[in-house]
Amino acid sequence: MSVITVVLIAIALSMDAFAVSISSGVTICKMHLRHALRIAAFFGGFQALMPVAGWSVGRLAADFITAIDHWVAFALLSIIGGKMLWEALFDKKDDNERSDPLNIYILLTLAFATSIDAAAVGISLSFLKVDIIEPSIIIGIITFLISLAGVFIGCKFGDKFGSKVEIAGGLVLIGIGIKIVVEHLFFGQGRI
Repeated sequence: MSVITVVLIAIALSMDAFAVSISSGVTICKMHLRHALRIAAFFGGFQALMPVAGWSVGRLAADFITAIDHWVAFALLSIIGGKMLWEALFDKKDDNERSDPLNIYILLTLAFATSIDAAAVGISLSFLKVDIIEPSIIIGIITFLISLAGVFIGCKFGDKFGSKVEIAGGLVLIGIGIKIVVEHLFFGQGRI
């Protein structure tokens, strides 16, 4: 598999993480570089590890994983997106009491949810007998960089538009979940 193909796959896989990074940047009141690096590291790390996990599982569990991966991603993204919507529309807490995308549990959930499709890519690469190390590293680095940019973009727009961007971020998360389900139900494996 050519490096250009792997880069294109990595960019496609990182779009979910990019959208969630923007949403995360919106909710961080006082952005520091370490915050953006932490979010980007989680998203990049999970995007790098999930293809390896998928590749390792390979043909043995391919039918099972592809049967539920879209539902798991949809549920996780919808729960986080719904919580963001609720907080933006109805929960009038101080900004310090809102969901913290730097919270380890929220960050793990978001990173996992946005990288499930990367496991499906890993399964596909195992069928093609592609060595997984190089694609995994490329996918992780590209997702890290795109997510890092997304956090700063979200932070910038969050300062200007307040809860409207948080509403948009919640809708984006739910939309990504719906998109994943639609791709899998109507178009097979989606972006693979």
